[in-house]
Amino acid sequence: MNGKAGPRTAGDGSTRTRLDRGRGALGPALELVHTGRAPTRAVLTAELGVTRATAGAVAAELEALGLIRVDARPGAAAGSQGRPSHRLELADDGPVALAAQVHADGFRAALVGLGGRIVATAPGCETVDADPAKVLGSVVDAGAELLRETGRRCVGAGLAVPSAVAEPEGLALNPLHLAWPAGSPVREIFAERVRAAGIEGPAFAANDVNLAALAEHRHGAGRGARDLLCVATGHRGVGGALVLDGRLHTGSSGLALEVGHLTVNPEGRPCHCGSRGCLDVEADPLAFLTAAGRTPGPEVSLLQQSNELIRDESADPAVRTAIEALIDRLGLGLAGLVNILNPDRIILGGLHRALLDADPDRLRAVVADRSLWGRSGGVPILACTLDHNSLVGAAELAWQPVLDDPLKALPV
Repeated sequence: MNGKAGPRTAGDGSTRTRLDRGRGALGPALELVHTGRAPTRAVLTAELGVTRATAGAVAAELEALGLIRVDARPGAAAGSQGRPSHRLELADDGPVALAAQVHADGFRAALVGLGGRIVATAPGCETVDADPAKVLGSVVDAGAELLRETGRRCVGAGLAVPSAVAEPEGLALNPLHLAWPAGSPVREIFAERVRAAGIEGPAFAANDVNLAALAEHRHGAGRGARDLLCVATGHRGVGGALVLDGRLHTGSSGLALEVGHLTVNPEGRPCHCGSRGCLDVEADPLAFLTAAGRTPGPEVSLLQQSNELIRDESADPAVRTAIEALIDRLGLGLAGLVNILNPDRIILGGLHRALLDADPDRLRAVVADRSLWGRSGGVPILACTLDHNSLVGAAELAWQPVLDDPLKALPV
């Protein structure tokens, strides 16, 4: 043996060359399929700006990693013209991310695949201990059991919490609606529990509304928006998030868009932040139930009680009055945000989605009347469309390293 490699065929060499040239396109290609923007190899070729051969090599590599499936029999849609193209689909049996969410009325774990598809969920818990380590240990254990049951490979874990999460430490600065200590190191605790459960991959934590906005931008009502504003109220309080050019705007230390503390009623309810009349206490489920003259019960969450009342609004004039009052307060807050941020789309989640559905014309009119540009510069206001969007967004955190570099994140 002289140490020289044996002869290669022309086909082998050209395939390797194409793949080497396309390695930097693996992540962008996967993100295009992940977000539904490249349903075929022809679209993938055009979006990446590469040759058909390079796009084919990239798709084949992603298939070899178990992330996508390439239809072996290209076909064209009825009425279309041109050469049929291979369809690209996400692998049904591919890896998953462990997603966890904690909120004022409980916590839940799920497994989420590419495309934002929830593969499995664990039964939710309706009590949240004052010790974050106990809560996060329980939710990770539930996720680990799902992984054992499904036998799926895990790429990492993400956690959504109802608090601003300061970077780079990953501290929950103001878990106002939980009994957790301010500044709890939630990311560190979560990562420790993930490692202790034998779950592979990195662990992340972020604010729940930020993650809802990220999920909706990639897979839901925010898809295609350039500057997307998301405002939502789940079980308690009001949160906001901004996605700019596909990236969450989190500010210098992760604390941007604390919209819950915009004043919308100067003579309103005292807020836990020390101010009065904040959106946080004027437009969340507790505020709605109070305005409707209802005493919250322990049977189901405040959000569920509020949504049920809104659906049955015709039965009680007091409920209709409460709907109108909260719409006006929410609209005032949204108008201020429009003046500052000039988004091209607003999406609303939780109770705010139900308020929009109840009277879309009133909410849009309030925002238009109070914003600087008025009706001529009106911004579309839409309802979030994903169920459990904070869970899906938590999974997006864990999927991001794979989207950035599939070969590095998923070594064969």
